[in-house]
Amino acid sequence: MKTSIIGYPRIGRNRELKFATESFFNNKISLDELLACAKELRTKHWLKQKESGIDYISSGDFSFYDNMLDLSIMLGIIPKRYLNLELNSADTYFALAKGYQGEKGDVKALSMRKWFNTNYHYLVPEIDKDSFISLNTSKLFNEFNEAKSLGILTKPSLIGPLTFLKLAKFSFKCTSKFISELANAYVSILKEAQQFDAEWIQIDEPILVTDLTQDDINLFKKLYTTILKQKGNVSVLLQTYFGDIRDIYTTVISLNFDGIGIDFVEGKESLSLIERHGFRKETILFAGLLNGKNIWRNNYDQTLKIIERLKAITPNIVINSSCSLLHVPYTVSVEDKIEEPSKQCFAFAEEKLIELTELALLAQTPNYLNSEIFKSNAVIHSDIKKSINSQVNARIVSLTEAEYERLPKRFERFNIQRATFNLPLLPTTTIGSFPQTDEVRSNRTKFKKNLISYDEYVSKLHELTASVVKLQEDIGLDVLVHGEFERGDMVEYFGENLDGFLFTQFAWVQSYGTRCVKPPIVFSDISRPHPITVETSKFAQSLTAKPMKGMLTGPITILNWSFPREDISYKDQAVQIALAIRDEVLDLEKANIKIIQIDEAALREKLPLRKSDWRIEYLDWAIPTFRLTHSGVSPETQIHTHMCYSEFQDIIADIDAMDADVITFEASRSSLEILDAIIKSGFQTAVGPGVYDIHSPRIPSEKEIIDAIKLILKAMPEEKVWVNPDCGLKTRKNPETLQSLINLVSATIKVRKSLK
Repeated sequence: MKTSIIGYPRIGRNRELKFATESFFNNKISLDELLACAKELRTKHWLKQKESGIDYISSGDFSFYDNMLDLSIMLGIIPKRYLNLELNSADTYFALAKGYQGEKGDVKALSMRKWFNTNYHYLVPEIDKDSFISLNTSKLFNEFNEAKSLGILTKPSLIGPLTFLKLAKFSFKCTSKFISELANAYVSILKEAQQFDAEWIQIDEPILVTDLTQDDINLFKKLYTTILKQKGNVSVLLQTYFGDIRDIYTTVISLNFDGIGIDFVEGKESLSLIERHGFRKETILFAGLLNGKNIWRNNYDQTLKIIERLKAITPNIVINSSCSLLHVPYTVSVEDKIEEPSKQCFAFAEEKLIELTELALLAQTPNYLNSEIFKSNAVIHSDIKKSINSQVNARIVSLTEAEYERLPKRFERFNIQRATFNLPLLPTTTIGSFPQTDEVRSNRTKFKKNLISYDEYVSKLHELTASVVKLQEDIGLDVLVHGEFERGDMVEYFGENLDGFLFTQFAWVQSYGTRCVKPPIVFSDISRPHPITVETSKFAQSLTAKPMKGMLTGPITILNWSFPREDISYKDQAVQIALAIRDEVLDLEKANIKIIQIDEAALREKLPLRKSDWRIEYLDWAIPTFRLTHSGVSPETQIHTHMCYSEFQDIIADIDAMDADVITFEASRSSLEILDAIIKSGFQTAVGPGVYDIHSPRIPSEKEIIDAIKLILKAMPEEKVWVNPDCGLKTRKNPETLQSLINLVSATIKVRKSLK
């Protein structure tokens, strides 16, 4: 029995790709040096997989920014505004990814959205009526040849045509001509694969695990009938992940695929689909049995039982990861911060490679129950001990419906808060964080390494906070923030101050481009042993007469951006976190912090991919859980929340039901598309759709912001509109931040005057 993985992390064990790419952006290294770094990483990753005994290794999964962007480049789908800049190919690539502002022009980046139900983001391809496919497969097959020179015959992988079409943004009705061109492009890719002596090619179609219409199914069949008819000697692996393919399973198995990759981790119906409808004997089943998104050790006993059931249906099984290992860190072996026996509970990417080969060996061992490998795995799972907090569980049991509802109703609070704060029309604010400069990071690092005392750390922290408060007052912002200089990450910071989490030193995971996060691990019951942000917020408020926002991360986001437990439900974990945040909210209010922002950046992230599961599996508990965090505050206290890149239009009513007083959205990259949903839904929450993109270094002009505000005012009553960037500013630099905010305030003042 052979093994496979869908894809591998690419940022490097020590984030080498991140730092090299950012150095390239800052003109500190050349393009050749960046390319050399990338090649070195690919070599390491392929060799690691080969040494671990993986049989089917992917190439083409590497990217400098995002694989959807890579596919757009491969197909030649580049909007004219980027081509008009007349940049070289590398600069054009990064202009698409993060915008461009320089001597050759000024363009925004492509829209960015969440990749299905993960914290990874993809760049949305733009296709207009003038778009045509101009195939360039040099990246795909150059990397294949790189691996081949190492003695590794990989399966080149790329995103499939249906997923591309469904996720792309069309400015016109997609024509049959374009669809035919796309199918023929994949035929050409397969023909090139033959010329390079590739045995397999992997085509990823994660869109198949979502709700599909009959038109979608017909389009899939049309595309792949064309593609498979001319595949020649190359074996085609159709790879799916993030769920089951119930809507299209019978169609998929009827087509001439050489391999079909099916997810048995998140695919609730995958096993029953195969048992009910069968599986072609001549097709290889790439069985996604190893969780590619979480970091707990695989339970060999449970997995081998699934394999036995699969073997009864088909003899041709490859043990596969459930999705790309892009979503987990590199290795747990270097994590000195996690002590045994807890450490043995986890498997990151490198450990998952070993698990795959061990599962393959056990699956071929007649009496695997007596195997030392099996026994060792069983001991690990029997030894996982969770700390049960009886007080937290008793508190959850005693919760009443009243604790999930805030009174008085929002429309009454609106008038009370207007009188309390007396803010101008179109109040200006930021989302929370300010640039994490070298000085900011140095202060935190020195304290963590015991190079400075706590008093020295706090003294510097106060100095930095006072500086950013004065900066905001000088700019003229109406509601201020303290800058969050005590926080490296919005989730990790709260996890470090709550009981029940474990933390890593090097477990970085890519979120988008060069942005990496280090998710904490939910290990046991969660509680708040002490106030977290109160003293910092009190100090910041003491520096100004203007309102100072208390800044918190919400329970759903803390959970979604952590590695969760697998022994209790998401709901139970979220409620535990919500009670901790509720206590912090009430303590902030007692400290006279009257505006409190509880960020739910990742609310949509774990929304089930099938609409039939939205309510009972997620929204029916996630929305009330957020309300639990703030239902106990007085009418005068204003609750804000913030949400990051995602498609919120279809859950806009549920977002309104969170019962916040103000919500800010990341909206600028999507050209404020959410406004249409706000108009149609009768949205009651006050709204601050982001007026400029903070994920790009470009500085928005005053006119650009004025135009955005005016567009917002067409959708919202002026008394319910806030003006703000579309996310926190921690990834930006001070000069661009300063000028952008100056333009934001200036633009807002001009619009205010025009409204009088």
